[in-house]
Amino acid sequence: MGVDVRSAWKFFASVKLAIALLILLAVASVIGTLIPQGQPSAAYAARYGQLAGLLTGLRVTGLYHSAWYLILLFFFAVNMIVCTLARFPAKWRRAFRPEVETETARLLTLKVKDRFGKNAPAEEVRTKLEMVLKARRYRVRSRASDKRLCLLARKKMFGHFGSDAVHLGLLVIIAGGIVSGLTGFRTYIDLSEGQTVKVPRSPFEIRLDRFETEYYPQGMVKAWKSTVTVLDNGASVLTKPILVNKPLTHKGFSFYQTGYGSDWDNPKLEITVKKKSDPTFARTVQLSVGERVAVDDKDAGRISVKRFVPDFVIGEGGRVETRSQEPNNPAAEVEGWKGAEKVFSGWIFADYPDFEQMHAGSRTDLSFVLKSYRGSEYSVLEAARDPGVRLIWVGCFLVTAGFFLAFYWPPREIRAVLEEGRDRTEVAAGGIASKSRESFQAEFEDIMNSVRRS
Repeated sequence: MGVDVRSAWKFFASVKLAIALLILLAVASVIGTLIPQGQPSAAYAARYGQLAGLLTGLRVTGLYHSAWYLILLFFFAVNMIVCTLARFPAKWRRAFRPEVETETARLLTLKVKDRFGKNAPAEEVRTKLEMVLKARRYRVRSRASDKRLCLLARKKMFGHFGSDAVHLGLLVIIAGGIVSGLTGFRTYIDLSEGQTVKVPRSPFEIRLDRFETEYYPQGMVKAWKSTVTVLDNGASVLTKPILVNKPLTHKGFSFYQTGYGSDWDNPKLEITVKKKSDPTFARTVQLSVGERVAVDDKDAGRISVKRFVPDFVIGEGGRVETRSQEPNNPAAEVEGWKGAEKVFSGWIFADYPDFEQMHAGSRTDLSFVLKSYRGSEYSVLEAARDPGVRLIWVGCFLVTAGFFLAFYWPPREIRAVLEEGRDRTEVAAGGIASKSRESFQAEFEDIMNSVRRS
């Protein structure tokens, strides 16, 4: 049993395992970025065809919630924990329980070293050396051993734990990601002005007070702006405008402006009516779908719009459909009425005013031009609840702090042995720095020269 535990410990402490897991996680994350996540099955079938079943079976379409991805994260977390624990005791001893060097020969084997004699008592040299070291923010310890004074000066010892802070931060980020994956959710909400909607999985509602679309002079959309009120138990608690990069946050929920749309089910239309028998006759009427309006005061006839489609196309079975919600080929189905009797009907097109398809029960003297159309705009908001986001931010802070300690706070250590003779004191010193060795070499030489000159 003991052999198995040691083997498992050695396996999870392997750097090769960490590299392999990182590669697998990176590849999986790239796949999760390229393949849309959480879409309906029909959307994958339309996009990937026969591959849709395989992708769904492998849980690639819900990658971050899949068991195999969570297993990879678990093994990666265990690997980091074991690697950190395996190396941490030695780092702790080196940082907080160092031994004061007493052997001159060992100091002189270091790359950064110096040796000189000083015509002064050892105690006086020690005092001067400590003063110079403390001026450079070194913490100094000393001890006497066999007519020798031994010094140990160190600073920036927390730099030893930079990698440990990075590992801890990554573990916290993984924990935050798992929490978000298991308990968080995202959904889209379509809101028209004045409409109030209950937010899913929340105790409150939101109401769209106003929606604005700003355009560039060229006609392209510049910005969307939704002014939203949060209602809690029917009472207004917060009103704030939402822009693309400025979400609204309330009780752990964030609302993002993601788009807009036009309500083409009940648009406002403007139609010009003409008479073939009277070229001077032209009347412009404004109406909505299903509304009947009189064409001429002298005539009891009325017209109405039965249906409007923003992007006209004839689909299967000869049915009129719309290819999209964008007004690429707007068309309206117009009907004519004499009392309760429908006398004609047909389609008119905004982009093709000279082309109309009228199917009349009796001949009509009227012709129509679809002059304008406007669907009331609605705002598309993304509602997101991400309970693990705070953990992720804490993890990011720890990772940043770890990199700072590792790269910008490298530990430095200077050891010295002072041996007093008859007329002089022999000084042997050596230094250790994990990074910025040239800078440390210069600092070490300055400290030694300061002691020489004193």
